[in-house]
Amino acid sequence: MTNFERSGDVQSEENAGVRQKIKEAAGEAYSKASETAREAGGKAGRAAADAASTMSDHVMGVLNDQLGEGARSVSHFARAMNVAAKDIERESPLIAGLLKNSAESVDRYSGRLENQTVEGLFKATADATRRQPALMFGLAALAGFFAFRTFKSAGASHVSSPPTQPGNGFQGSERP
Repeated sequence: MTNFERSGDVQSEENAGVRQKIKEAAGEAYSKASETAREAGGKAGRAAADAASTMSDHVMGVLNDQLGEGARSVSHFARAMNVAAKDIERESPLIAGLLKNSAESVDRYSGRLENQTVEGLFKATADATRRQPALMFGLAALAGFFAFRTFKSAGASHVSSPPTQPGNGFQGSERP
């Protein structure tokens, strides 16, 4: 063999060694980049979960505050019912008694409501639904009926309909 052939073999071996080192370095860089990307993804996921948890805690705090305000409003309503019962007691003792009993029930309800959280209220509602589904369905239907009537009457006040009886402005060919 000539020196030329030997130097080609040496160069090929050197090139193969360099190529192998490049492959190893590229594999190591890819591995580190993948690990960094996984860590960044995990950190982003944890940050998103923390943000959602913080937002959820904030919303639940606001809802709990509103629940407390609602309980206080219900308590004020119970007191107003008691005042009304005292006011009409001489004229109508039966209605006054009904109002007092209703006011006591409403006041008890407001007391229970004031000491609850939104989570507790949801749990109590779910338990009541499991125990008496027909009652809850009936209450939901009743609430839907009242909501429908409320929205219908609110919409009807804005729409004018033609009069059912002809008046002075009757424009038919026949006049009475």
